[in-house]
Amino acid sequence: MRTFRSSVTALSLLTAVALAPACQRAVYQPQARLAPVTAQPVSQAVPFDAQAVATIAPYREKVVSQMTTVLGNAPVALTKQSGESLLSNFVADLQRLEAEKALGRPIPLGVMTNGGLRAPIPAGPVTVGTVFELMPFENQLVVLDAPGAVVQQLFDFAARTKMAVSGATFTITPEGKPDAILIGGQPFDATRNYAIAISDYLAGGGDAMAFFKPLKPEATGVLLRDAIMSYIKAQTAQGKPVQAAIEGRIRR
Repeated sequence: MRTFRSSVTALSLLTAVALAPACQRAVYQPQARLAPVTAQPVSQAVPFDAQAVATIAPYREKVVSQMTTVLGNAPVALTKQSGESLLSNFVADLQRLEAEKALGRPIPLGVMTNGGLRAPIPAGPVTVGTVFELMPFENQLVVLDAPGAVVQQLFDFAARTKMAVSGATFTITPEGKPDAILIGGQPFDATRNYAIAISDYLAGGGDAMAFFKPLKPEATGVLLRDAIMSYIKAQTAQGKPVQAAIEGRIRR
């Protein structure tokens, strides 16, 4: 049993992010549950079991092949930072486009927080593994039909946290309030509803967005991670790189 554990250690580390079910709702807390007789340190001092290694090999090769599949190419790294960033703009924008594709209607707003983006997209080849590192959660892409009062709360939150919103621009006043809100280039109308492309985690009030909780999300049937991969593949098929721009979505 000990030698088998040693043999599978490398594969376990390789596949932990790629294959283990994950969710942004809670952080996994590992707990040892081994009987005392098998609770032995695993290190290079424990020899590999040749039969176990041979059994695991085809599965390891399949995982490596899948994770190293190239989806596109990024001329420069897409990283996140406080305020508007290349990475947050990229993901929030593609959420809108992929939701529009799934539901067949315009989606004027897209929201993604920095907390939901777990790794940058490095410059160079963008692989399936890159996307798993960026978005390791099993979150769904959903759409909220938000009344004006809730949209106002969204921009109040965005001004406090300096979060850019896809499809919109706004100014942060000296008092930290949103002003001059434009959605699709038009002044924000508090009397109408706006569709918002967002993860089901944020739609459920995650990352302190409790104002979304009363709204019923509309499912797109698409995992957010799959939406990211679909968008990158579509861009590549059109000869376009994986890139984003800082556009002045937040003004001061």
